[in-house]
Amino acid sequence: MASTTSQASLLLQKQLKDLAKNPVDGFSAGLVDDSNVFEWQVTIIGPPDTLYDGGYFNAIMTFPQNYPNSPPSVRFTSEMWHPNVYPDGRVCISILHPPGEDPNGYELASERWTPVHTVESIVLSIISMLSSPNDESPANIEAAKDWREKRDEFKKKVRQCVRRSQEML
Repeated sequence: MASTTSQASLLLQKQLKDLAKNPVDGFSAGLVDDSNVFEWQVTIIGPPDTLYDGGYFNAIMTFPQNYPNSPPSVRFTSEMWHPNVYPDGRVCISILHPPGEDPNGYELASERWTPVHTVESIVLSIISMLSSPNDESPANIEAAKDWREKRDEFKKKVRQCVRRSQEML
């Protein structure tokens, strides 16, 4: 187990260094605490031409000791109204689900976590999620209902989240 942890640590240090050298549009990432490479602070900039445009949304990405064999968890610490984000901020997208077959039969194994994913690919998937909510298997039932049935109400709640995220700067 110690070698798995050190391999994960080395891989995460490399990904952090790569992102520092080659920043990616749409987000920034760094360690919450310099002594713990398994917990990252990520700021996602609301994608242009979406309801989240202009927002700055903070999240914590927590990596397991056996990364990249298992996916990290991602939880928004900024307020977020979205069908694929649980009310407590946890992000629910296929690539963050454990590898293998979906016990509920909703996802193909190919849509779930694989060790080829990186911090960059995870955050880009979250940015894509902000652009295109999936309301077929929602994490936040109320947000999904608003998205489907009360779009104006949904937009209003998202605008409030964007405004609050800007006030936190």
